[in-house]
Amino acid sequence: MAQRWSAKLFFCIIFITCTVTLAQIPLDCCLAVKNRTLDKTLFADYYPQAKGCNIDAMILVTRREKNLCVPPHEVWVQKIMSHIDSVKTWCKKKNYKGKRCFGVKPDGTLF
Repeated sequence: MAQRWSAKLFFCIIFITCTVTLAQIPLDCCLAVKNRTLDKTLFADYYPQAKGCNIDAMILVTRREKNLCVPPHEVWVQKIMSHIDSVKTWCKKKNYKGKRCFGVKPDGTLF
C-alpha cells in the first residue's frame, strides 16, 4: 500500500514540476510595431507573433535574416505578404536559384 502512495506522490511531483517549467518558458515578443510602408523586395518570409504576447504583430523576415515587427492588418503588410507568397512559389519552381531567390527558404525551413 505504501508503494502505491509513494508512486502516486512521485508522479504528482513530476507532473507539477513539468507544468511549472513549461509555464515559465519566455516568449520572444515584439515590444512595438513599425507602421510605415516598406519596399516589398526587402523581405523573404513572414510569420505571426506568438499568441502569448501583449501586442498583435506580424514578423517580416528580411533577405538577410533580420526580423521586423509590423501591424498585421495594414494593407501594405498584406501586400508584402502576398508578394512573399508569390516569390516563394516562383523560387520553388526555379529550385531556389537565382538572384530573386536570395534569402528565400523552402517552407518549413528555419533560418
